[in-house]
Amino acid sequence: MAITTPAAVDRGELESRVKAMYREVAETPEGDFHFEMGRALAERLGYAPQALDRIPAAAIDSFAGVGHFLDLAAIQPGETILDLGSGSGLDSLLAALATGPRGRVLGLDMTEAQRDKASRLARQGGFDNVSFHAGYIEAPPFDDASVDVVISNGVINLSADKPRVFAEAARVLRPGGRLALADIVTESPLPDGVSCNATLWAACIGGAMQEDDYRAAIEAAGFAIRRVREHPEYRFLTDSARGAGETYGVKSISLLAIKA
Repeated sequence: MAITTPAAVDRGELESRVKAMYREVAETPEGDFHFEMGRALAERLGYAPQALDRIPAAAIDSFAGVGHFLDLAAIQPGETILDLGSGSGLDSLLAALATGPRGRVLGLDMTEAQRDKASRLARQGGFDNVSFHAGYIEAPPFDDASVDVVISNGVINLSADKPRVFAEAARVLRPGGRLALADIVTESPLPDGVSCNATLWAACIGGAMQEDDYRAAIEAAGFAIRRVREHPEYRFLTDSARGAGETYGVKSISLLAIKA
């Protein structure tokens, strides 16, 4: 199976746009974005208020996830978790609570402002079992079979090489390890005018893969998909983002897959 990114997408421009947008998410979460952010969004997606009360509020303010999947991940005490595109740390910190002091959470993000904020909040909150690392989700700098659970929220759609992301997730997972994520997919293929637009990629739309292809890429990496659900409560804010979403069936899903 070969799934490619449109040749007209300038990957350098894409990375620059994504970094710039998510630096703003970290530093000025009260700003205007294509997508919702913050506690009201997290609670509407299914995050328990009692759990959110246990992590720093600033991590919640910069939350820009697209779904809820931690129940699917079913993190157990002592497990090692890798958070791909960890942002300002909401999912990483909640995972740290679940795995406890005998476990650990590895956050991976390419945007320095996000890593810096997440690291600071983890220190201030006394989360000694969490660390945040520089890098790309297509090449996580961790050993083979070293992780029990890989999680990700609204990030894989930003990658220009999704099959490699899933292959690398499989590489770092132990046999029987779990991939639990939320992401943006489409019901119809996106035209070049959308998929080659770096701004719409950064807004979590332009890079969205058709759902059947997305699931096929996960299975090709050696996973068995166990559960998929949609998040109709997730919505885009701007006219351009909503228009693309309505025309091509852009939607949020969460899923659980097991490494064979």
